Amino acid sequence: MNTLIAISGLGVFCLIAEIFNLRKLLVPFTILGLLAILGLTVSEFNSPGSYYNNMIIVDKFSVAFSALFIILTIFLVALSGDFYKEHQTKLSDYIAIKIFLLVGAVAMVSFGNLSMFFLGIEVLSISLYTLAASRRLDVKSNEAGMKYFLMGAFASGILLFGICLIYGATGYFDLAAIKELSLGAGIPIWFPIGITLMSIGMLFKIAAAPFHFWAPDVYEGSPTITTATMGTLAKVVAMAALYKLLSGMTALLMPTFVMVIVVVSILSMTVGNIMALKQDNVKRMLAFSGISHAGFMLMAILSLNSASSTLLYYTAAYALAGIASFAVIIYVTRDKDNQAVSNFNGLGKTNPLLAAILTASLLSMAGIPVFAGFFAKFILFSQAINAGYLFLVIIGVINSIISIGYYFKLILAMYTKESADEKQPVPFVYYFVAVVSIFLNLLMGIYPSFVLNLLS
Repeated sequence: MNTLIAISGLGVFCLIAEIFNLRKLLVPFTILGLLAILGLTVSEFNSPGSYYNNMIIVDKFSVAFSALFIILTIFLVALSGDFYKEHQTKLSDYIAIKIFLLVGAVAMVSFGNLSMFFLGIEVLSISLYTLAASRRLDVKSNEAGMKYFLMGAFASGILLFGICLIYGATGYFDLAAIKELSLGAGIPIWFPIGITLMSIGMLFKIAAAPFHFWAPDVYEGSPTITTATMGTLAKVVAMAALYKLLSGMTALLMPTFVMVIVVVSILSMTVGNIMALKQDNVKRMLAFSGISHAGFMLMAILSLNSASSTLLYYTAAYALAGIASFAVIIYVTRDKDNQAVSNFNGLGKTNPLLAAILTASLLSMAGIPVFAGFFAKFILFSQAINAGYLFLVIIGVINSIISIGYYFKLILAMYTKESADEKQPVPFVYYFVAVVSIFLNLLMGIYPSFVLNLLS
């Protein structure tokens, strides 16, 4: 609870800072504030509790994921200072929206009541709608904002309908009470229908096939820093919230529901990877890559009562690799009219460090050893095999091999083609974010037990 209050206070400060013309201090102060909040969050790791009649629950799950969200937000805020340098008068607005987005993210993994969950998802979603359409004079940004808003509104409506059916079946919004009733006999048919509708709404949010159609256009049209937010922070928030919803409301998933999750997982992995092979725009490529990773993450739901550590590890590995890659992409394409793969031609010669970081992040997402992405997939596959889903693991391995094709398209462009651009100085913040995030990813690959033992 203290974390939510502190983040909300920091967001309000960011808005007030504009009144006192503190723009130059805004980014460093916000980062320091987030670091202090990170320390406050970690201090609650071994102090579980519930607040306001079980509306907010602090446990190891919520603290671990909240800490991950805060770390990702620190990176995004750091990149925002240079990205919005030509819009200094709006800097406080952009930073404040990202902080309030974090409030929604933390609420989505700390809820003990479905009303608090819905409040969190709406705070997060409205922030993303605003950021997607933040370039008012850019037609693509307007299109992205409108598409995201319409699809998000439909998803929220479906989600809310599911919550209503669950309330109608149980008479409660409280997760503990709902789970207790779900264990008994005679639960109305509205209950599994409600869970199905809520799951569909969340599958829209994580862009899992066949609910993924909005993602490529929205990722491409949004400002690149917003695409980075959607592809890393927003995706892992939605996946963690879906896991908490299902594990919090029912102890055992219906066989029919499990088969639906298996089919959606296979579709997401396959559609995402095959469509990514055809893309020349890097942001669209990473959008389809995110769809395929959503399919991998859904495999954690098949081991609902034992996969929280695996999900934390996978989402952290994916998000850190994503932040590292987007730090490089933002720098390379910041003065370009598009985000074509050709913009990365010869980056290995003009800037070897950034090229090496982008290569490492892509290899991690592909699941190549040493990096955390490999161990995340390995652990996920092992759990799926133990749960009796060997065929799903085989499809996952095949899709991992397919993904190497489009990741290497970008890597080959950096090292085998000549650049038409001259070498230019790189602001320190891009090096800092890229190096630290890929270092954390590599560290997780070397010491996976540190993260895996957090929730055990």
